[in-house]
Amino acid sequence: MSETNSKTIQGRTGPWEIVLGLEVHAQVASNAKLFSGAAVGAGGAPNSQVSLVDAAMPGMLPVINRHCVEQAVKTGLGLKAQINTWSRFDRKNYFYPDLPQGYQISQFKDPVVGEGEVIVERDDGSTFTVRIERLHLEQDAGKSLHDQDPNFTYVDLNRSGTALMEIVSRPDMRCAEEAAAYVKKLRTILIYLGTCDGDMEKGNLRADVNVSVCRPGAYERFRETDDFSHLGTRCEIKNVNSYRYIQQAIEYEARRQIEILEEGGSISQETRLFDPGKNETRSMRSKEEAHDYRYFPDPDLLPLVLDPAWVKAIEATLPELPDAKKARLQAQYGLTAYDAGVLIIEQARANFYEEAARGRDPKLTANWVTNDLAARLTAGGFDIEDSPIKPAGIAELVQLIEEGVISSKIAKDVFERMWAGEGTASEVVEKAGLRQVSDTGALEAIVDALIAANPGQAAAVKDKPQAIGWFVGQVMKETGGKANPGAVNQLLRAKLGL
Repeated sequence: MSETNSKTIQGRTGPWEIVLGLEVHAQVASNAKLFSGAAVGAGGAPNSQVSLVDAAMPGMLPVINRHCVEQAVKTGLGLKAQINTWSRFDRKNYFYPDLPQGYQISQFKDPVVGEGEVIVERDDGSTFTVRIERLHLEQDAGKSLHDQDPNFTYVDLNRSGTALMEIVSRPDMRCAEEAAAYVKKLRTILIYLGTCDGDMEKGNLRADVNVSVCRPGAYERFRETDDFSHLGTRCEIKNVNSYRYIQQAIEYEARRQIEILEEGGSISQETRLFDPGKNETRSMRSKEEAHDYRYFPDPDLLPLVLDPAWVKAIEATLPELPDAKKARLQAQYGLTAYDAGVLIIEQARANFYEEAARGRDPKLTANWVTNDLAARLTAGGFDIEDSPIKPAGIAELVQLIEEGVISSKIAKDVFERMWAGEGTASEVVEKAGLRQVSDTGALEAIVDALIAANPGQAAAVKDKPQAIGWFVGQVMKETGGKANPGAVNQLLRAKLGL
């Protein structure tokens, strides 16, 4: 089985296409849980962050956390989505050891946020739109611990009742790379909004990936009619929490389904888990339908009614979001779409750049922030907020290049010394004697001596002008790399009659 293009997989019986929809669970950035005042946050001892409501003690009533609702509304606005001023909480019934109530409080038919969209960039710079079907609020379950004892499963309810936003997409992604790019973009938007910290390692952002395959042309018929019968049976891969695992899980699952179909079998709609160690998905349980959960309105909670003026007030507090910031960086600083795209991935990186670029060459500044500094931060495991070199340091380094005090090549040495803590750019240049030699008198003497010592080379340059590079190299060698390349080239061209 081989790929013919990013959206088509060649099977034994012909080409197949992948269809993908994602349900992303984002933990709401909040100090308290969705229906109780218990603290939220990793690191507490097991069962130390559990209220009587979270533990489902008899007679306990849930009380909605206004801040969590505000965070959901803010997210909906950031996704250009419909905000439903009337929504309702339902009970979703299922029985797990880490779900003390025997049901999860969620939203079914009437979510707080309706349809929206996310514009996603591919690696080649092209974009595609993922339609958001809904965003609803729900409680997280606790956690079953199977590795504490060989004979027993332990239950930690610290996470029980934590507020989650479930963001459900339409099946608008067609390959593994698109799905990973969508989650990356969604995560960036949530972090800009401050509604989720996006920590995938801790499971604060995780995706359920729905995968199905169909023959070419079937997806187009689905888009025309919105009739799911044109698509294959989907399988859901639960709780995938890294971009790489999302891609690996999709690629494995699509091939698994194709092999079954080509053998004459049929796909069972089921929930599966991805095993990164074996790089495969395995069956977890048959996929439940909505009626299996026996949804009904939660009798302990009134419908959630939002004041439109409150929604407007939240909208007024929205920060500049990634797409708007990217467009502004391109317009204001003349950056390429690529450079602006790299800068806006992190809000802090874009802020760092803007501070460094004030009054400086914007393209040159962008190069230093996205290349040399970014590489150093990654290698050292630093966030940009903790960078040993601050925006003013990059600005000063760029200024020295602009003013011809140092060359771009010398600047790399200066940068490394700044990183090592040897001082500011100017201090490093003075202490290490790295100032560029632009004195034409001194350079002229070196050039004259070189031409006199190498008459054959000098004569050859007239027939082969690119041979001037040899003379430039010799001057650089003579000056320890500190000669101003522009001045050297100008002098040589004049002296050699070019």
